[in-house]
Amino acid sequence: MHSNKQIIYLLTLLAVALSSLITFAVQNQSPKKEVAGTEIIETSQAPIEQPTPPLASSTTLEIATVVSVVDGDTIKLDNGKTVRYIGIDTPETVDPRRPDGCFGKEASDYNKRLVQGMQVLLEKDVSQTDRYGRLLRYVYLPAVSGSNSGEMVNELLVKNGYAHSSTYPPDVKYQDLFTTAESQARENNLGLWNKCQN
Repeated sequence: MHSNKQIIYLLTLLAVALSSLITFAVQNQSPKKEVAGTEIIETSQAPIEQPTPPLASSTTLEIATVVSVVDGDTIKLDNGKTVRYIGIDTPETVDPRRPDGCFGKEASDYNKRLVQGMQVLLEKDVSQTDRYGRLLRYVYLPAVSGSNSGEMVNELLVKNGYAHSSTYPPDVKYQDLFTTAESQARENNLGLWNKCQN
């Protein structure tokens, strides 16, 4: 009788351990990861770290690699899609109907230095795409990318004088951030605020 109780006890322990092991395996096979309340959807094999704020909790992020930079506020991804940065506008450089805008080439070059060939994180606001079919996103550098580690590219462009803050409702989640960044760039006479007549 005593040995039967020991066997039942051991079988119960084994069942609990097996259940824990199965739960652990299932969670680690999921294509989604939960990091500090932010859901990251993995679309490629290479690991990438969480960016720094202003990311809000419960935000879904996509990982993608930038294969080319169209201009200061537009990029192309390895999945063939084009992304237009939300909340900002850089001087024109690719519209054949218009001459290049003042500081447009500099904005495009800066964007290239930031993201060309980089794995980035993409955050959606309200709208999925614009009228041209481009994805509308806030773009973050990975937390291992050097001096701008984990920062939002949209904000960096405005903060350093390469872009204007530009509001297009309903995608206004970080508009206050961009407005503040623009004011600081203007006050410090940075980039286009120094070189162009505004």
